[in-house]
Amino acid sequence: MLENLPEAIGRALHGVRAGLDNIVFNTLGLREGMASIELTSIAFADHAPLPPRYTADGEGVSPPLQWTGLPAGAASLVLIVEDADSPTPNPLVHAIVVGLQAEDGGLPEGAIASSDDEDTGLHVGRNSSLQSAWLPPDPPPGHGVHRYAFQLFALAGTPVFSEAPGRDEVFDALKEHAIASGLLIGSFERPDSSIKIEEGRVVPAGPLAAG
Repeated sequence: MLENLPEAIGRALHGVRAGLDNIVFNTLGLREGMASIELTSIAFADHAPLPPRYTADGEGVSPPLQWTGLPAGAASLVLIVEDADSPTPNPLVHAIVVGLQAEDGGLPEGAIASSDDEDTGLHVGRNSSLQSAWLPPDPPPGHGVHRYAFQLFALAGTPVFSEAPGRDEVFDALKEHAIASGLLIGSFERPDSSIKIEEGRVVPAGPLAAG
């Protein structure tokens, strides 16, 4: 979504980031006393880089996810994936899935459709591109490391969502029904081509090297 920004703009916006404090997991105001879900992936470890396959530089499919430790009262699950480092006021939404079944135990690779014309049988909400799909990580060149927050919430009930719920609608439902949550973070970075390594030193490349 932001891959077409000129690299110079990516560098200029390096310090402009939505922030982890603003992802849904940290803004619900329900963390104290909530049960904890263990959310993992066989494709990447927590806070480790996402394999290119799951980004816009590869096939762009959604990664596999697994979950354990759901509370007994969990009737349904909601998954939200956000870019905590997008140069926007709020984190960029890469995927929303509602109505997941607790007993499923996870999602296989590619379970979240990558475009509106695909159907994998899931109730997928709107991402920040206003598509009911998986939006592959695609940070601006030169902007640095982006952290992608895979957030899973267990709900005590099964709210009725619209056909393609957005972040605000889902957030309101979570405030009322969430009883447990889990967080898994994967990272992705497009390197800054203005930087190169010479004899162990990081130095500017091209015109920026002058002076």
